[in-house]
Amino acid sequence: MYFFHFPPNFHRKITITDKTIDGNPPISASTTPAATAAASKTYKIAISQIVEHPSLDATRQGFLAALKDAGIVEGTNLKVDFNNAQGDQPNNLSIAQKIASADNDLVLGIATPSAQAVVQQVKKAPILFAAVTDPLAAKIVTNVDKPGGNVSGASDTNPMAIAQLMDFVAANMPKIKTVGLVLNEGEPNAVIMAKNAEQSLSKHGIKLIKAPVTNTSEVKQAAQSLVGRVDAFLITLDNTVVSGVDGIIQIANDKKIPFFSSDRDTVEKGAFATVGFKYYDHGYQVGQMAVDILKNGKKPADMKVTVPDKMDLILNLKAAKAQGIEVTDAMKAAVKDKEKNIIQ
Repeated sequence: MYFFHFPPNFHRKITITDKTIDGNPPISASTTPAATAAASKTYKIAISQIVEHPSLDATRQGFLAALKDAGIVEGTNLKVDFNNAQGDQPNNLSIAQKIASADNDLVLGIATPSAQAVVQQVKKAPILFAAVTDPLAAKIVTNVDKPGGNVSGASDTNPMAIAQLMDFVAANMPKIKTVGLVLNEGEPNAVIMAKNAEQSLSKHGIKLIKAPVTNTSEVKQAAQSLVGRVDAFLITLDNTVVSGVDGIIQIANDKKIPFFSSDRDTVEKGAFATVGFKYYDHGYQVGQMAVDILKNGKKPADMKVTVPDKMDLILNLKAAKAQGIEVTDAMKAAVKDKEKNIIQ
């Protein structure tokens, strides 16, 4: 006769449904070291922004919102090192150098000068840019389809936007023969757009007159210098000028001069018209790229640089009244999404 000897703990239950194996918790995907590390991962992102104004602030807010929607939440599992250069180039460079010396999972440069500085200084971390007019001309990337290196992002300019705006002016406001542009020629993005505007206006026989500035405090005075010499005001995506745009709005309203901008936020603030988009959406798009990098292992080198593709004419009717503009049915008809883009 054979006798079987059972180990002392044989009587203990072995069940999968009760999640016990010989009385011990099972090893599952949720409790592996790798999964635990992923779940507890805290990301660190450094942001360099050349200056604070509505468009750039909305870009940053949209960027962080996209991360939040993907479960990367500031104050929970995301640390954000936000830096504002306050429009100062030496400060901008110092910020980029500081970021380069830190350990970041990703770096975001908002606006051309900030993007240029971080690209020059940061070599290890992935870099994304936003609110950049022409990343090729600014030498931020060498190819928009396959950027290479550690950099990609989104341009905030569709080259057709300024042309469409100038076409609108020529078609609907025939009395405008000269347009005054307040411009910081130290910003490459502003210079590029100014050239595009000049070319577009010249096709309609409209002359562009420039009033240069070097800092925000000069913006109102520059606009004042154009009074009596121009029939309308225009600004590009010029960070220096946008930061001081209240002065232009005041003069445009006081002197009944139509004021055209290159961004929606300035129209919401008091310019009459633009062809544009929401910068919040622009930032959200870049935030989605960041999620792909942080969570899905995408490489900026392989991520195509994007441009806005949902542009529309945007009109501010209150600004029109303040600037002595008669808004015709033809003007309103040029707006695709009248509910969102005709601002009462």
